[in-house]
This record gives sequence, structure tokens and C-alpha cells, in this order.
Amino acid sequence: MRGFQAALDAGLDGVEMDVRRLRDGTLVIHHDEHLKDGRALPQMVAADLPDYVPTLEELLEWAATTGAYLNVEIKYERALPDDRVARTLDAIRAHGLSKRVILSSFNPLLLAAARRHAPEIERGFLYHRSYKFGPLDLVPLVLRGLKAAASHPHHSMIDAALMAQARAGGWRVNTWTVNNPAEVIRLEALGVSTLIGDLPEVLLVSR
Repeated sequence: MRGFQAALDAGLDGVEMDVRRLRDGTLVIHHDEHLKDGRALPQMVAADLPDYVPTLEELLEWAATTGAYLNVEIKYERALPDDRVARTLDAIRAHGLSKRVILSSFNPLLLAAARRHAPEIERGFLYHRSYKFGPLDLVPLVLRGLKAAASHPHHSMIDAALMAQARAGGWRVNTWTVNNPAEVIRLEALGVSTLIGDLPEVLLVSR
């Protein structure tokens, strides 16, 4: 949580985080499945959590207080959607954050479940490579099928053609993980909406 607050204090308007689930059902914020000491989150309960791992509730309470924008990624843990989808969306609604959140995932089935459960909360499809069936580009089909608000490609994939495709489809382009000042300038010139990175001073280099 100190890191999230530091991002706002540095001048950023939001943060990205990952939702995982403990054995007792507690939803927590952590990128990797394992902690630094090797313990696996799916085998833990809330009482086992170290202080530096917040719960989803703690994160949403913070966002409701600070006004931070949230990119909430539900980690790809299995092919079929699980209860994290509805529970995460219900918690976002309960904290009044539906208009300050975009839900993202590499799993389109998860995003389809999110569309059914909470169509008013925006969705963004994450991808790091092209998906094609012969000459057919599948990413626009997925974005349209999900009624996604945004395309979330890795920054190395973004060029003028991708941006033109996004404009034609009506999708914002949000990208990750941008830690190079020259890349920030290139992406902003192309019209990328949101840059996600580890270093606030790099993300704000053109300000």
C-alpha cells in the first residue's frame, strides 16, 4: 500500500494491481503466485499474510478515499472463470468505484463472465503477442465480442497500424510495462491512452 500511495504522491493518477485468492477465499493483491519466501498464496489463509500483502478490500477502501483510478487484473489461474470475477466486481460496486476501474485479464472467458455480471464496469483485454487464424487477426474479434473499452497490448506491439485499428474499433489503448523515457515519448506521440510502468519519473517524463 505504501507503494501505491507513493505512485499518487509522485503525480500518477492510478495504479495497476493483480487479484489472487487464498485457500480460505480471501482475495488479495499480489503479482506472483508465491511470496518471496516461497509460500504459495493458494495454500495460505488470511492470518498467514505478511503485512506487505493487502487484501482486495483494503485496496478498494484506499482507492475510494484517494480517488485513484484502478486497473484491476484478475490473474489467469485457470481456463474457466472462478468466483473471483463476481466477488471482485461486487466489491468494486460496493465501494462506489465502478466508474474508476477497468478490469483486465489475459483470459477472454474471464472477461466475458465479467461482462455478464457487471456490464457497466469497463473491460480491457491483455495480450503480449499476435493471435491469428490464417490471415485473420483475432484480437479485434475478441475486443468486439467482449464489448471491451480498451485494448491492452504489451508496449513492444504498438505501432501506427495497431493504433489505427484501435481507433476504428473505438478502443482506447493502455499498455505495459513502460520503463524507458524514449518509449514513453514514442507511445504518447502515437496516442496511447494509458502507460503502466514501475517508475513514476519515467512515466511523467514529458510533463
